[in-house]
Order: sequence, then C-alpha cells, then structure tokens
Amino acid sequence: MGMESGWGSVVAVGTVPVELSAVGFTSVGIAASSIAAKMTSTAAIANRGGVAAGSLVATLQSVGECSGQDDQSG
Repeated sequence: MGMESGWGSVVAVGTVPVELSAVGFTSVGIAASSIAAKMTSTAAIANRGGVAAGSLVATLQSVGECSGQDDQSG
C-alpha cells in the first residue's frame, strides 16, 4: 500500500458533507421538499411522531449540521 491508497479515503470523507447537502441534510437543517425531508417524514410516521435518536436519519442530520455548508437559500 502506497501513499495513493490514503487519498481515496480523504476524498471520500471530504465529499460526505457535499453529498448529504445534495439530498437535503444541510448545516441549517433539513431542506424543504428534499429527499432528506421525505426520509424524516417517513421515520417520524414509523416512530409515531418523532425521529428516533441514533437512527439513520438522526445521524445523517447531525453530520449534515456539522458540515458547515450553508446550501439553503431562502
């Protein structure tokens, strides 16, 4: 394994916030009418009104909030 084997990981980790933002998990919250909004709605319905702590949707929301990117325009 050479130096190049580590670059793929760096690029992959670096693109996670961009990818999450693209589906609606932004640093300012869930974007309206996005895939993230639909996921949140589905999770809330399945859990009788709330998104369970530690669930996939909750985790993605936390990572999206920490991304530091303000992709929502209003």
